[in-house]
Amino acid sequence: MEEEKKNCSEDESLNEQETQTDQIIKTGSVTKTKGKHCIHCLTIVGQVEGHYILPPQNKSTKYEHVIPQLVAIEEDPEIEGLIVMLNTVGGDVEAGLAIAELISGMSKPTVSLVLGGGHSIGVPLACSAKASFIVPSATMTIHPVRMNGLVLGVPQTLSYFDKMQERITKFVVGNSNISAERFRELMFTTGELITDVGTVLDGENAVREGLIDNLGGLSDAIKCLYSLIEEKKGGKEAEK
Repeated sequence: MEEEKKNCSEDESLNEQETQTDQIIKTGSVTKTKGKHCIHCLTIVGQVEGHYILPPQNKSTKYEHVIPQLVAIEEDPEIEGLIVMLNTVGGDVEAGLAIAELISGMSKPTVSLVLGGGHSIGVPLACSAKASFIVPSATMTIHPVRMNGLVLGVPQTLSYFDKMQERITKFVVGNSNISAERFRELMFTTGELITDVGTVLDGENAVREGLIDNLGGLSDAIKCLYSLIEEKKGGKEAEK
């Protein structure tokens, strides 16, 4: 009888591992249930793919995959919190901002961790969580909105760029501790990026500027997420 229970337990463990492996392969995410709390890990890596399909050799995060995941996480009563792993080179501004707005609007505790790089639209994505972390070796690259391909040389194009940039600036300022003036100053710095304007901040400077809340690694981010989960649970119990 004990041997049957042992075999059954091993089968369940293998099935769980296979399910998690499939989840990682298909969506680049995983939900862990054996820790102190049930949290969902979402990765945003490579280029954020928006309305146009990127070449197959590009590592990308598809926004049509991420958006339903975020809705499912918000609605699933078993998932207590979300940790977002970021290592992105930017991508579609509209898609990236849409994902950032969804994360910012979640009621569940959220924590972001920047690993490697948070380029362009990666900045609002990093700021969107309730608490943000960055490892010392990671960088945040701030620069104005850019567009590849055919651009019409009319005043309306410049107005469109300006309005889009203002949306991003407003979101970053509203979800971090940096001022709009300082953010624009970093955005239009010359002489730091080759043939471009902008600023690259390492982990320590990103925290000093107020873009990111804390300097730390994976254990720090998870510890913070657990703390936010327990704080929320304590608040609910107090209401009862």
